[in-house]
Amino acid sequence: MNYLANPQMLWLLPVPLIFYIFLRPFKRGAGDALKIPFINDLKCIAENKNSLSLKSGKYVSHLMNLFLLGLAWICFVCALCRPQNAGEPKPLRNEGRDILLVLDISNSMRERDFEYAGKYYDRMSAVKSVVNKFIDERTQDKIGLVLFGTRAYLQAPLTYDKHSLKEILANTEAGMAGNSTSIGDAIGLALKNLTFDTKNPDNKVIILLTDGENNDGSISFPEAIKLAKDEKIKVYTIGAAGDETSFFGGLFSMPSGSGLDERGLQQLATETKGAYFRAKDVNSLAKIYEKINMLEPQMNDAGVVREVKDLYYIPATLGLLLLILLWLINEKRKI
Repeated sequence: MNYLANPQMLWLLPVPLIFYIFLRPFKRGAGDALKIPFINDLKCIAENKNSLSLKSGKYVSHLMNLFLLGLAWICFVCALCRPQNAGEPKPLRNEGRDILLVLDISNSMRERDFEYAGKYYDRMSAVKSVVNKFIDERTQDKIGLVLFGTRAYLQAPLTYDKHSLKEILANTEAGMAGNSTSIGDAIGLALKNLTFDTKNPDNKVIILLTDGENNDGSISFPEAIKLAKDEKIKVYTIGAAGDETSFFGGLFSMPSGSGLDERGLQQLATETKGAYFRAKDVNSLAKIYEKINMLEPQMNDAGVVREVKDLYYIPATLGLLLLILLWLINEKRKI
């Protein structure tokens, strides 16, 4: 798309004609104080156009000079108008949130107590399915992945590459990081990676999912809570455990969430202005991530941008070439 950045400069087009019209009165009052380079040609044409003694060749040369000067003036005025070309609109990516998914992959995540459509699935499979959908929906956000058991590992730093993130998650198995649960270490590692960039702290979120309590690691749960609170990072916590586990075809059962530290998870969420959720089956887990999706909405597009190129040099160059051509023609006539 082409347009003029300074269209008001078009008012300069009639300036030479105005000078020509008012030149004679001005000259009588102030002598030769003001001179226009090409006014002699205009004057010559005006005074001698009706003269029978004027040679046709000289008359044509004056017309040619006037024509070339007029074109040059138009070109320079067009250059002052700053013609520009705007390219195709390109969407601007708005800076979204930094979300770190902190997932418990201790041995207890193999427990088959998550019900869906009358069948029971292990906790890890249910989490993978739901988290994959959550990742797909966060198109504008950078998402990272921290996995923990006996130790905590940054499995994927914050990235827009959702495909690689989902591949890492798909290859994750319960028990890979040990049998115990180091929630404090996992939170500490997540905070370290989120606070590495202190820009926009309000847009940083941790989503912690666990089915146990902090029973290992170097950072205690109270210390982890204090760290998160001091860094002002919002933490959403999810306790993932069914109501009970059945044995021998349902003849015997025992509570599945008995090892879950719900009180600690609630405190962590409250102190950091997050929220605590309890997932007992696949449907409730899916609804939890949907709710977090609504609590942390994606930001709107920042708009579009166009690449703008100045084209003033084209009419300016053309005007300069016309002046050079006029000079060459006049020099040839003198020979």
